[in-house]
Amino acid sequence: VPAVYSLDGLLVFGLLLVCTCAYLRKVPRLRTWLLSERRGIWGVCHKAAVIGTRLHVAVAVSCLLMAIYVLVGK
Repeated sequence: VPAVYSLDGLLVFGLLLVCTCAYLRKVPRLRTWLLSERRGIWGVCHKAAVIGTRLHVAVAVSCLLMAIYVLVGK
């Protein structure tokens, strides 16, 4: 069974999406090019970037806990 179909795989994917989009939002040229659209797939990236920048402490703690779970728990 691929890891995408498990709950922890979906959580890792979501965290990586939020972290990547938040990072891309910090780059000025990419922000205007990729994250200016608010509909479709780029809209999902825009919303993930907003979540990542507004909840940066919670996202960082979640990434740390997920890394510990993947490395030790699995």
